[in-house]
Amino acid sequence: MNKIKIEFINTCSCCVSHEEDIKKAAAAYGDKVELKFYRAGVDVDYLKKYGMISKGTMIINGRKKYDSLNREIIEKAIHDALEA
Repeated sequence: MNKIKIEFINTCSCCVSHEEDIKKAAAAYGDKVELKFYRAGVDVDYLKKYGMISKGTMIINGRKKYDSLNREIIEKAIHDALEA
């Protein structure tokens, strides 16, 4: 298994549930997953890397973006990234 970095850009109050789903899914893999959460309007670090984001977006290893999220998609994306 590889180590992966997951970044999540939270753009609204609805995205809080996605944050929780990402944390729960990543917890199963321990230190194989590094998490970084951004809040639009508060954090600006992600802007240089990804530009303006207007929808809650999960990014794995700085390359693969997911902006249509639910618990199943999050769990599968993390699993697939670790198995690659």
